[in-house]
Amino acid sequence: MEIGLAQEDLQAVWLTLKLASVTTCLLLLIATPLAWWLAHSRKWYKGPVAAVVALPLVLPPTVLGFYLLLLMGPHGMVGELTTALGLGRLPFTFYGLVIGSVVFSLPFAVQPIQNAFEAIGKRPLEVAATLRASALDRFLSVALPLARPGFLTAIILAFAHTVGEFGVVLMLGGNIDGETRVLSVAIYNHVEAMEYSSAHLLAGGMVLFSSEGLLSLTFG
Repeated sequence: MEIGLAQEDLQAVWLTLKLASVTTCLLLLIATPLAWWLAHSRKWYKGPVAAVVALPLVLPPTVLGFYLLLLMGPHGMVGELTTALGLGRLPFTFYGLVIGSVVFSLPFAVQPIQNAFEAIGKRPLEVAATLRASALDRFLSVALPLARPGFLTAIILAFAHTVGEFGVVLMLGGNIDGETRVLSVAIYNHVEAMEYSSAHLLAGGMVLFSSEGLLSLTFG
């Protein structure tokens, strides 16, 4: 307690960092092949796919959270599948939050990586091809190292965006202590209870964290 945080707030901090870490790792696995395809594909449906990826940027978080809640609910397609597989229901669980966070932060991971892949151009890959490098070698040895700035940007944006999300996590996870109560929800609870000193402490920490993220993007 030396740092002035209650046990519930410490749990919220830990849960938020855990959620952001898991979400960012999953986003890198999903966003990398998707960004590569968007950067190089000439398929007619590239535009619609890019629009779907960018949809969380324009949708209100509560709207996105509401439809994800319906989709994962007992009568939703995902909910029926998880129930049939014996996995239980996803809403109001940590795993439900992870899925919602991945969807909500997807464009923040895909777009920087896609831009980095597009900036490489064809020339380095063509040179590697003339040296008989396979497609996988060209991707691992040429594309990934050259796209490193895009990956760093994606990691910072995805992690920070997940840390600060509120609407989606509240709709999908509710306010369960130790299970779904993340930092943004904990701040909301303190404000509702007029515990402004506790809210200031948590909010100030998030301001410092966000500032550090911006400085890393600007000068990193």
